[in-house]
Amino acid sequence: MAAARLRSLPGRALCRHVLGLVSLQRGYRGDSPKDSGKDILEIPLPPWQERPDEPLKTKRARLLYESRKRGMLENCILLSLFAKENLNRMSERQLNLYDRLINEPSNDWDIYYWATEAKPTPPEFENDVMVMLREFAKNKKREQRLWQPDLEYLFEPPR
Repeated sequence: MAAARLRSLPGRALCRHVLGLVSLQRGYRGDSPKDSGKDILEIPLPPWQERPDEPLKTKRARLLYESRKRGMLENCILLSLFAKENLNRMSERQLNLYDRLINEPSNDWDIYYWATEAKPTPPEFENDVMVMLREFAKNKKREQRLWQPDLEYLFEPPR
């Protein structure tokens, strides 16, 4: 009798009866337990420090490099193109503000979200350089911004 009953069950029901519910659950179904966070490793970053005695030429070169090497492609493209267009025109005060903006926040996504206005900029970073970056991110000229600029422009005279 039991064998006849098992043979009459549809395939999935038969598997459920024989194998049990646990083995049929496949993939993520949105019911995972809360993340403990134990697998996250946070590396403490040294605090940002202003470099008041750094020569302007050295500061511009360092900021150009740091604008190109961000660790996330979105900021590499956005900040390297912004740096190409603006670093040579920035005053020393603006260079210091830009230095702080790209180096003090520990999360590059924050910089991206502030520049694209996806999140509000904290008051300590709300300044004329942030306004310039937000305007640049709007891309009002509708330029194709798919990759970082070539480095040949470094040898062109400043505009």
